[in-house]
Amino acid sequence: MSGWLTALRAIVLREALRFVHQRERFLAALVRPLVWLLVFAAGFRAALGLSIIPPYQTYITYEIYIVPGLCGMILLFNGMQSSLSLVYDREMGSMRLLLTSPLPRWWLLLCRLIGSTAISILQVYAFLAIAAMLGITVPWLGYVLALPALVIAGVMLGALGLALSSFIKQLENFAGVMNFVIFPMFFMSSALYPLWKMAESSTLLRDICAVNPFTHAVELIRFALYQQWNPWALLWTLLATVFFLALALWGYDPARGMIRRKG
Repeated sequence: MSGWLTALRAIVLREALRFVHQRERFLAALVRPLVWLLVFAAGFRAALGLSIIPPYQTYITYEIYIVPGLCGMILLFNGMQSSLSLVYDREMGSMRLLLTSPLPRWWLLLCRLIGSTAISILQVYAFLAIAAMLGITVPWLGYVLALPALVIAGVMLGALGLALSSFIKQLENFAGVMNFVIFPMFFMSSALYPLWKMAESSTLLRDICAVNPFTHAVELIRFALYQQWNPWALLWTLLATVFFLALALWGYDPARGMIRRKG
């Protein structure tokens, strides 16, 4: 057990040091949601009407509505960024060295996932702090209750990144795959618009958004921020997490994944 904990500490510390030395990564993680919050929200505020929907008890401004979605954006982009570093580590050989450890492969991947998720959550709380300074706040207890939701959502999106990294052979191919995954997941979700609003223009689009795992991750965060429970969002997010983790473990299986592609 001490060996397992040593591996966990070493991998998480490595992720933390990498993050500290890449300050532009932290700034980029905050710039994206702040642009949406300060620029796009100002334009959409008058054009997009919002009805009273759970978990809100009254009418809200568009800025308040998109805060949970922007938290999800940070988790999503950081999950993809972490998977990019995995592809880089594999090309440099450090990932292959890590996977030669006598510890189980699933534990090593889980340690990497824990490290990237912890960094994502720190970025989310930094964004929430800036939003609070701008006057966009949630109930104070919501900041605490949102932590489990952020962990679950972060693990799910990080597992998606792990799965993608196991099937991408070259670093040059990663940008295209990221765009193919990130933007459809983000825009076809409830992060920026409620599902009932999408249904007004296209029922099919609303149905696609309703099965998007990112939608349920955002709703899990949204309800948690307002001290409410969303069991359906939790169930769907956990199922997606299990699926993405299983896919990642399959992809990193020596008999099928990156070890077989060694030559």
